[in-house]
Amino acid sequence: QVQLVESGGGLVQAGASLRLSCAASGRTFSPYAAAWFRQAPGKERVFVAAITQSGSTYYADSVKGRFTNSRDNAKNTVYLQMNSLKPEDTAVYYCAADRASNGDIRYYTREYIFDYWGQGTQVTVSS
Repeated sequence: QVQLVESGGGLVQAGASLRLSCAASGRTFSPYAAAWFRQAPGKERVFVAAITQSGSTYYADSVKGRFTNSRDNAKNTVYLQMNSLKPEDTAVYYCAADRASNGDIRYYTREYIFDYWGQGTQVTVSS
């Protein structure tokens, strides 16, 4: 079992930056791919970013160039650096992890492959 705990959310103004952290416990995190999803009020949860076991990354078009996904396996932590935040980035952000390995990184955009989820952290961007 892997437990995931997100942190770093908050209320910021448009144009600001935040860094979300997803700390994993229970198992060594290096064999796990991880991803971030977000859910805005009244909307479905959607893919934001993914990082594979080897550190390859993939982003939703809506955040490409603004968000950076990284991992520190020594700290069992995945990070989402969010720059140039927009009001439309307002959502609950969830971290997910799974041991699945696939040569096509777009595989990790699919919610259903992830066995482990955090509780979410709220990000609110005011205009």
